[in-house]
Amino acid sequence: MNVRAKWVEGHRFIGSNANGHGIVMDGSGADDPQGRLGPSPMELLLLGVAGCSGIDVVHILKKSREDVVDCVVDVDGKRADTEPKVFTDIHMIYTVTGKGLTPAKVERAVELSAEKYCSASVMMGKAANITREIKIIEAE
Repeated sequence: MNVRAKWVEGHRFIGSNANGHGIVMDGSGADDPQGRLGPSPMELLLLGVAGCSGIDVVHILKKSREDVVDCVVDVDGKRADTEPKVFTDIHMIYTVTGKGLTPAKVERAVELSAEKYCSASVMMGKAANITREIKIIEAE
């Protein structure tokens, strides 16, 4: 796995993977006249955990023949007050929508992602306390 971050200006970089897919990373502060043009690198860490775990949960539920129509993973990260400002607490909220979803299967999918499949979540859990919450919505 290879990625690259190329400096653009100020605190902005363009990140890209080996296939050329890119994203703007922006560490600019509130005083930047252009405003932030993309997520910060720390926000991208949280996005990586959300995406990694969400992919797992949907995959596991589909494999279990659950009728999932949507999955949203909201993540709130709290950082240390002093440098390095690592994440100390991460709270993940899974909102899974589907038809007749089995709550135990949704809970198990989240648990399997957290403990076995989501490398990003397992890695971040070595530095931060991660808590999880599950909301199940019946699809119309």
